[in-house]
Amino acid sequence: MSMPDTVIPALAYPTLPVVGTDKVFPVRRLWCVGRNYLEHIRELGNDERQPPFFFAKHADMIVHDGASIPCPGLTKDFQHEVEMVVALKSGGANIPAESALQHVYGYGVSVDLTRRDLQMASRKKEQPWEIGKSFDNSAPCGALRAASDIGHLTKGKIWLSVNGVEKQTGDLSQMIWNVPEIIARLSLQVTLGAGDLIMTGTPAGVSQLHPGDKVECGVDGLPSLHFSFSK
Repeated sequence: MSMPDTVIPALAYPTLPVVGTDKVFPVRRLWCVGRNYLEHIRELGNDERQPPFFFAKHADMIVHDGASIPCPGLTKDFQHEVEMVVALKSGGANIPAESALQHVYGYGVSVDLTRRDLQMASRKKEQPWEIGKSFDNSAPCGALRAASDIGHLTKGKIWLSVNGVEKQTGDLSQMIWNVPEIIARLSLQVTLGAGDLIMTGTPAGVSQLHPGDKVECGVDGLPSLHFSFSK
């Protein structure tokens, strides 16, 4: 069946490169896990007894490795949160944790850029977080590696440096909810599908970014991610 004519140009899916192939991974949706490392919960003064929760960024907010990103407006406290991202090849609703990894295509490194002052103001007013979390260029993502090549990552250093100074460091084993549990829990909230990305939370050490800063981050076994902020 031919595609119908569109009244504006048809929009393309954002994509991520995949190590070892010329093919790319098309991104459908982008989900984020809040409060999944204990020390990060403590540094923000949140209740560590509360379970993680989920919020979304738009897929077209992804930027690739090597990008120069303009600093966003409206904020005086722009912060980084390095995270491992999980890429799904299939999905469904109410996925059991014991079979969740069957839906994983691979893994990569991402950063949840955050307008922290706006996020905190929204939280105090019990308003949605979009203004603090979901904005242009707020989701730098590196190349993916297929789980068929590297297996499923459960431990390994996760880190981020700014201008060569390490700011965040932790280990994937410190996640409160592991990847199968995250997928299972999120699939209760929304039907997951092929092309979905899930950012899995950030370790402690989040800090403010400034114009001209250069960021490098990584997870053991995955391609590192680099980007900078224009002055």
